[in-house]
Amino acid sequence: MIETFQPTAASARFANPLDSLDAIDPETASVVIAASSDVALVVDNQGVVQDVAFGSPELAKDAYRDWIGRRWLDIVTIESRPKIEELIRDATSRSTTRWRQVNYPAIEGPDVPIRHTAIRYGADRRLVVVGRDLRAMAMLQQRLVEAQQAMEQEYARIRGAEKRYRLLFQLASEAVLIADASNQRIAEANPAAAALIGIDVKKLVGMEFGALFDRKSEQAERSFVAALKVAPRVDNVHLQLAGANEGLLVSGSLFRQQNSAHLLVLLSRVGGDAATISAENSNLLRAIEKIPDAFVVTDVDRRILAANTAFLDFIQVANMGQAQGEPVERWVGRPAIDVDLLFANLRKHGVVRHFSTILRGEYGSIEDVEISAVMVPEGPQPCLAFTIRNAGWRAGRDNLGGRELPRTVEQFTHLVGRVPLKNLVRETTDLIERLCIEAALELTRDNRASAADMLGLSRQGLYAKLRRYGLGELDEEGRSND
Repeated sequence: MIETFQPTAASARFANPLDSLDAIDPETASVVIAASSDVALVVDNQGVVQDVAFGSPELAKDAYRDWIGRRWLDIVTIESRPKIEELIRDATSRSTTRWRQVNYPAIEGPDVPIRHTAIRYGADRRLVVVGRDLRAMAMLQQRLVEAQQAMEQEYARIRGAEKRYRLLFQLASEAVLIADASNQRIAEANPAAAALIGIDVKKLVGMEFGALFDRKSEQAERSFVAALKVAPRVDNVHLQLAGANEGLLVSGSLFRQQNSAHLLVLLSRVGGDAATISAENSNLLRAIEKIPDAFVVTDVDRRILAANTAFLDFIQVANMGQAQGEPVERWVGRPAIDVDLLFANLRKHGVVRHFSTILRGEYGSIEDVEISAVMVPEGPQPCLAFTIRNAGWRAGRDNLGGRELPRTVEQFTHLVGRVPLKNLVRETTDLIERLCIEAALELTRDNRASAADMLGLSRQGLYAKLRRYGLGELDEEGRSND
């Protein structure tokens, strides 16, 4: 019975090379090697290049013929020399070495990345080295990073617009409701609307718009909703609140968002805005206390004077007494970088918008946040006021990895002279390095080995950086748990 060869995933050899390849002469072998790689080298046992062949027209056009007769170590970039030494040392006559990325100085432009493997042959122990051109991959990586940066900047712009809308919506003195046009259920209501109607915001959300009004106003309410669907704006429709002898003037318009229509409804008491304005004045502090974004006021020495519940929840303290009088940088910002930058801009301009930083809790939690701040020099006690919002990704977080946005050049230039240069360089380097690692993992679908090759790192080096930045899950020996 003839035994048949069963290929496996680890097999890198022919089943019967002596029988199937015995007729291949050196000329044919050279053509096969050149055709199967972008560049192929023959290196003697002293590490000197004996011959070169190019399967890539672009590499051949660059005419690297002066490689012949030179040591292989001398024709690569300095950081690639240890990889060449490993290739030469690991090469055997039985199997190829693992692939390693090596960079060659280009005649013009950036270095040329080539991925090499090698095998020994013959009595004089020469090496055949084959390589694949990685310039296309490097270009894709660069485009990926640029696309990611553009996406994050666009998301930051949208997030800033949403933040302004939220603050305006929550603090506006005019009562505002937003309802789904398809079923007339209330999707959002601001505190002014809840105070005017006499129903808590949480209870208002989900109620039918028509349920707010008396049955005598049912026909007028239906006509109002129907008119909104065909007219750009409907003003001053008189409706009676349910369970109260009070009339309201209702105005509104229709807008579309994410392929669905919504009704924007403005409410006011019949007889003018005096009562609404009075309610706004009386409820302003209560509204600030209940807004979902953190709000904190400090003196000019950065010590906390007052804060709302959202801020206390962020920093994980039980009551205001634990935070009052403490420096705000105890919880806000990265030491020696963010705090100095934030307050330097605040002193210079009087206002700071969309400042990205972190908020640290008492029990070790860290949140990415965005801060808007203003300096209030008037009054008996000058103060600083901050609104702090969680900057974590919502829609699209899983795809984008929740990365922190890079700071602008203008923000960093404000730190010159205040923070040591090495601190600035270290933070920007870490940020760029983390973004590149995340992009490589995303491109390779979290394949650590491929990501390491793509980044020109060893696996151990990649695992060390993954541990450093807290990316992925590693076992006790530092290997991926995938």
